[in-house]
Amino acid sequence: MKTLVSATWLHQHMEKPNLVILDASSTTNGRTIPKARFADLDHAFVDASSPFPNTVPKPEQFELACQNLGIDQDSEIVVFDTKGIYTSPRVWWLFQLMGHSNISVLDGGLPAWIENGFETVTEHLKPTKKGNFKSDYQTDMVVTFDQIKANIDRQKFVVVDARSAGRFNGTAPEPRKHLQSGSIPKSVNLPFEDVLENGKFKSAEDIKNLFQSIFKEPQEMVFSCGSGITASIILLASAIGYEKSLKLYDGSWTEWAELNQLTTDNK
Repeated sequence: MKTLVSATWLHQHMEKPNLVILDASSTTNGRTIPKARFADLDHAFVDASSPFPNTVPKPEQFELACQNLGIDQDSEIVVFDTKGIYTSPRVWWLFQLMGHSNISVLDGGLPAWIENGFETVTEHLKPTKKGNFKSDYQTDMVVTFDQIKANIDRQKFVVVDARSAGRFNGTAPEPRKHLQSGSIPKSVNLPFEDVLENGKFKSAEDIKNLFQSIFKEPQEMVFSCGSGITASIILLASAIGYEKSLKLYDGSWTEWAELNQLTTDNK
């Protein structure tokens, strides 16, 4: 499957027998795409035992969540969200992490679907049978705090931060009010909004130019943000138009600031 599919493509392929449509929305407007199943990023697809938000679930938890959604080893998945492009790239990345690459993101998400005049429903599909999905965890795709810390001196990769310029530069507050804003030493900033236009990804050519304006020559990249959600957007953008680098610092700025005691109490 392609990395991105259009609303028209999805509408034309709705009847494919092994197609699974996943709604990865963090908030709902009461409407969804027919036959969409709900990928619950707040509970089923997150490690709730972690002290940090949006932490990667354990492989066995992810496997069970997928089986409960009726997802099989041979399922072709299309994931979308209600904002256009926001949480869907996170689910795309989670499936890559768990060894299932047969997944696409619906470019423009639910707004693009509605804009095309396609039907919506108010209920998610509840699968009647369990799927046979198996996780195949790709350990090297998740980068840890210790690896990020060691890399400041070694510089084997570059951390690319998807937060706003204000948060990255320490001039705008973090949404988690007890944390200082700022950035990981030697990281670079690529706000996730810069790879998007009207709720869709920019063209591959525009994305390539954007990355080349930051990197004069290709370098290994690790993506970061506040808590791992918008990092997935620029990671996916890179896969679309620049280089397929699938490594993500899952703890992101929240973990970095907490473990380095960069809190508003310590200013």
